[in-house]
Amino acid sequence: MADEIDYQIFGDDLQLVEVELDPGEGVRGEAGTMTYMETGIEMQTGTGGGLLKGVKRMVTGESFFITTFLNQGSEKSRVGFAAPYPGKIMPLDLAKLGGKFLCQKDSFLCAAQGIEIEVAFTKRIGAGLFGGEGFILQRLEGDGMAFVHAGGTLIEKDLADGETLRVDTGCLVGFHPSVDYDIQMVGGFSNALFGGEGLFLTKLTGPGKVYLQSLPFSRLADRIEAGLKSQTGETRGAAGIGGNILKGLISGN
Repeated sequence: MADEIDYQIFGDDLQLVEVELDPGEGVRGEAGTMTYMETGIEMQTGTGGGLLKGVKRMVTGESFFITTFLNQGSEKSRVGFAAPYPGKIMPLDLAKLGGKFLCQKDSFLCAAQGIEIEVAFTKRIGAGLFGGEGFILQRLEGDGMAFVHAGGTLIEKDLADGETLRVDTGCLVGFHPSVDYDIQMVGGFSNALFGGEGLFLTKLTGPGKVYLQSLPFSRLADRIEAGLKSQTGETRGAAGIGGNILKGLISGN
C-alpha cells in the first residue's frame, strides 16, 4: 500500500507541487527535483530497490539513485518538487488508472512511498533502436499518487478500442498500459528528408488514455540553441562591418 499523501500545486507555467506528509509518510523524487523541505523531513538516497534497478536506470541516462523524503517528526511536514522547465504538473491517482502507468523517462517528478518506479524497456527491438528518447519508459505501479511533468500545454486523448494516433516521439508524456505502441517510419522520401519531424513517429493504438506535451524539452533546447547561434552570427557580422568602416575612416578611404 502506498502512503496516502495530500498535495497542492502552485503556479501556472512554472509549477511546483507541495506534498504534505503525516509522521512516518514519505515521497520518492527524481534526483535534483526537490526545492525545499520543512522541519522533520529527512532524505534517504538509494537505488530504489536493489543494485540491478540502479544499473538499469543509469544505462537509460537516469540517475543511479532515487531519493525518498521521509517525515521523521511528530507533526505534519511538507516538501516541494519543482518542474524542470515551463509546463504543467499532472497528478496521477494510480488506483483510478488500474494501478499502472507508463511515462517517458524525463517526465517523472515524484510519487508516494510504496509506489514501484521501474525502467520499462520497450517490448519491440524496432522501438528501442529507432524510437528515440520517448521509448525508454518508466513504469509506475501501485495504488497511490504520482506526479509527472509535461512541457508546454498538456493534451489528454482518450483512444477508443482500435483507434490510432501518430505522434512525435518527444511529445509523448505517458499512457495507460492498455494502449499499444510501436514505431512507424515517415512515408515518402521528401517527407523523411525535408519534413523536419524526424524519420520515425510513435503509433499509439487504443483503448486507453494518452497524454501529450506541446513543447518537449528537446525541442525547446533545439530552438534556444538555434536562436543563440543566430544571434552570435549577427553579432559577429555587425562587428565585422563596424570594423571595416572604422578601418576605412582611419585610412581615409
